[in-house]
Amino acid sequence: MTHDASAPRYGSSVTKIEPFGVDHIPDNERHGKPRSQFFVWFAAGLNFPIILLGFSAAWFGLSFAGAVTAIAIGAALGSLLMAIMSRMGVRLGVPQQIQARGPLGFFGNFLPVAYINVFAGVGWAAVTVILGGKAFAELTHLPFWLCAGALTAIQLVVAIYGYNMINYLQQVLTYVLTPLFLLITVVAVVRGGSLFHADAKAAGYIGSTGGWITFSGWFLSFLVAWAPFASDYSRYLPDTPEVVTRTAWYTGLGNFVTICWLGILGVVVGGSATSSDTITALHQLAGPFAVPALVAVGLSALAQNFLNVYGGAISVQTLKIPVSRSQAVTVICLLAYVISLWGASGTEDKFKVFLNLTAYFIAPFATVLLLDFYLGGRSDPSRIAELYDRRRVLDWGVVAWAGGVAASVPFWQSDFYTGPFSKAHPGAGDLSMFVAATAGAVLYLLTYRLKPLWVRDGATTAGSPAPNPTVRTGS
Repeated sequence: MTHDASAPRYGSSVTKIEPFGVDHIPDNERHGKPRSQFFVWFAAGLNFPIILLGFSAAWFGLSFAGAVTAIAIGAALGSLLMAIMSRMGVRLGVPQQIQARGPLGFFGNFLPVAYINVFAGVGWAAVTVILGGKAFAELTHLPFWLCAGALTAIQLVVAIYGYNMINYLQQVLTYVLTPLFLLITVVAVVRGGSLFHADAKAAGYIGSTGGWITFSGWFLSFLVAWAPFASDYSRYLPDTPEVVTRTAWYTGLGNFVTICWLGILGVVVGGSATSSDTITALHQLAGPFAVPALVAVGLSALAQNFLNVYGGAISVQTLKIPVSRSQAVTVICLLAYVISLWGASGTEDKFKVFLNLTAYFIAPFATVLLLDFYLGGRSDPSRIAELYDRRRVLDWGVVAWAGGVAASVPFWQSDFYTGPFSKAHPGAGDLSMFVAATAGAVLYLLTYRLKPLWVRDGATTAGSPAPNPTVRTGS
């Protein structure tokens, strides 16, 4: 019996374990519809951390109208970023983490990916396990460690199966979670919904402008944190102009709708809550509907963590650590579970510190990737081979990224560290992410036409032939 070499070995099968890691996806493996990206990101957005962010509007002393506009603008900017980066995956057929080798160099990419993707993947997985585990513990009266362990086991299995399984379950979870969150919304509005005014005496009041900027920035940060993973879930789609365009629209819409919806729901819950713990507050507010509300929060942890764990595993492979994707998934899940046991108390404060720190580092990273794609010629598929050329050790994108992060430090506003500018001008709000992105963009524009910083052994430079990437299952 002969084997057709052009036939896909993975295709659209949900029951096969994905054989690809950080490889370029060949044309014969391209499959799926752009609308799949709506389900991926809509389901991921149906998640309690977004409600948790909205919960803080009253703490900032914002008015209800001010909180809603802040959420809408933050969500719109973040959704636009996600839409653009998702279409990059369709065009190039490689994960976002591999794309970063273009402007940063093969090894120059290691530090940002190690922090931004691996650290963030583990951290986000832990945060979501905490919230989902708390919801199921509140619902079942079982110990938190058991509920968190069950969630971790499920996400481990699904992430090992990979891309097709994740896409399928995100669609299923969209249909399951949407009516549950609609119920939560109706109950929250009827039982405790209120329109509140600005309160200059609120505990977190830093001025109407500064509070608005910081609060809006949290919702932007939530999507900025997803940006390094955007291409991971679109890279299998066929590379045609229509698919590229529709992928961007579906990705942006899926993110925007859920961020706005649940963010505003969080504002409603926070304005009428009598408990400082968000899970307890939701339980109290839901009253006789607490069971479906807690089920929704618990299941939504899976919708987000499928992406966190899978994206984190791809990042581990990007670092050339000699492990398979399945092994990387296992390690990430174990680390996230252990961290969730440590961080189960004081979740809200730890979550916000983590959100800030990831955004400060990701904003210039995403900026450099975008500029390199559109100005640096990285949108050309003929240059994909450069992303797998180890001789391209270091490029100027590292300087742009690191410079962006460094420029933002004086503006940091976090319980972990507050920069001198923020201490002197607290009413300005948290400008760190915007400063980081702007500085990164300026440095990239000043350097992207220069010769690479380090090319080893007379290696090829941009525009010259480079070894073709091969299909590998372990790296």
